[in-house]
Amino acid sequence: MNLESKWLEDFSALAATRSFSQAAERRFVTQPAFSRRIRSLEAALGLTLVNRSRTPVELTAAGQLFLVTARTVVEQLGEVLRHLHHLEGGQGEVMQVAAAHSLALGFFPRWIAQLRNEGLNIATRLVATNVGDAVHALREGGCDLMLAFYDPDAAMQMDAEIFPSLHLGNTEMLPVCAADADGTPLFDLEGEGSVPLLAYSAGAFLGRSVNLLLRQRALRFTTVYETAMADSLKSMALEGLGIAWVPRLSVRAELARGELVVCGGPQWHVPLEIRLYRCALVRKANVRLLWRKLESGAQTA
Repeated sequence: MNLESKWLEDFSALAATRSFSQAAERRFVTQPAFSRRIRSLEAALGLTLVNRSRTPVELTAAGQLFLVTARTVVEQLGEVLRHLHHLEGGQGEVMQVAAAHSLALGFFPRWIAQLRNEGLNIATRLVATNVGDAVHALREGGCDLMLAFYDPDAAMQMDAEIFPSLHLGNTEMLPVCAADADGTPLFDLEGEGSVPLLAYSAGAFLGRSVNLLLRQRALRFTTVYETAMADSLKSMALEGLGIAWVPRLSVRAELARGELVVCGGPQWHVPLEIRLYRCALVRKANVRLLWRKLESGAQTA
C-alpha cells in the first residue's frame, strides 16, 4: 500500500467541509486535481470513502472509520515535527474531550482535578456540546474521548470493540423548583392539579428519560418551556417558572444555598450513569495512559 500524507490531509479537509470545491480551496489546489487525489486514496485502499451522490457529500461507513486513522496519522506526524523543531515548549500532547454540557460543568472539573491529585497530569481541551455532536466527533476523530450519560439506545448503534467505554460514576436527575420564603416548594408533584414543566427538547436523551417517568407516574403537567440544555432549565427553575428535572451534579450549589429545593421523593428521581468513551483506532499515548489507569481501578468517580 502506497499512501501519500497529502492524501490524508485532503481527505480530512473533505470530511470537514463536505464539499469538494471548498476542500480543494482549503488545500490550495484545483477541484479536478483534488478529486483525483481523493480517488487515488480510495484506489490505494481499495475502498469507497465518499458517497458522491449526496449533496453535501457524505462519508461511507468505511470512510468514517478511516477518517479517524487519517486524522491520527496527520496529527501524530505534525506532533513529531513540532517536537523536532522545538515548538511544543514541553507541553506534549493535548487530550481533546467532547462532553455533554451538564457533565462539562458539573463533573469534568472535579474529575480532572482528582486525576491530577493522583499524579496523572494530562493537558486537556474540553468541548461542551450536545450528545449527538459528541458522538459524531468521536466517530470521525474530532475528539479523543467522549464524556456522556449512558444511553442504551445510542450504545446499540456503536460497536463496543471500536468504541469501548468505562463506567465513571452514577448520579441522578432530581425534580427541582424554587421555594417560597418558608422553604416550601412552589409546586407539588403529589398534588391534584397540573404543574408547570420545564422540559427537554424532543430527542434529547435526558428528556426521553424524564418523559418515561412522567408517563409511568401519570403526572399532569403543562409544558411552559423547552430546551436541550439542563443548565437552561435550572435557570428557569431559579426564576420560579416551573419544575425541572436536572442532574444532581448540576444543582449541588443551588440546593445547598436553598435557592432550589427537591420537590419530589425518590420515586421521582431518574438514575444516570456517567461513562467515558474512546475510539480504539486512536493511538495517542496520553489516551492509552489514562485508559489503563481507569481500567486498573486506581481512579474512582
